Amino acid sequence: MSIFTKPTTEKAPMRNDSQAPDAGLSVIAPGMKIIGDIESTGVVKIEGTVEGAIRGARQLLLGRQGTVHGDIRAHEVVIGGTVVGTIIAEERVEIQGTSKVEGDIHTKSIVVLEGGVINGTVRMGETAAQDSARDRREPATDTALRPGLALSQ
Repeated sequence: MSIFTKPTTEKAPMRNDSQAPDAGLSVIAPGMKIIGDIESTGVVKIEGTVEGAIRGARQLLLGRQGTVHGDIRAHEVVIGGTVVGTIIAEERVEIQGTSKVEGDIHTKSIVVLEGGVINGTVRMGETAAQDSARDRREPATDTALRPGLALSQ
């Protein structure tokens, strides 16, 4: 060991905050109730109840006892419980035999297992999810007067 040592100039690597870390797994456990919208970029697993929209998830997993009262927008959606609302999946929707969907579904690909119930329209294809998203973003262009509306002078 030397009395005279050269100080180290090595620094710890800097963390680049511009790169968001991969989002993890978010779980809504049985008996838990969320009132409000959920936004996530990771996987969302719901075994409880959500009353609100779910947006942006890479994957949404709804368990057999889970319920969602609101619209769902995710990359992939697997339903085992009950959904009352529109489902928009960029890639795939799986309706398991224990599930019930009361609303429309827009996706590229869908799997419906025996026993699964859908009460709504299903729109499929490469552009189904993109078209649906565009339709929701664009304001209505109908300029005709509706009954009961009058122009102010």
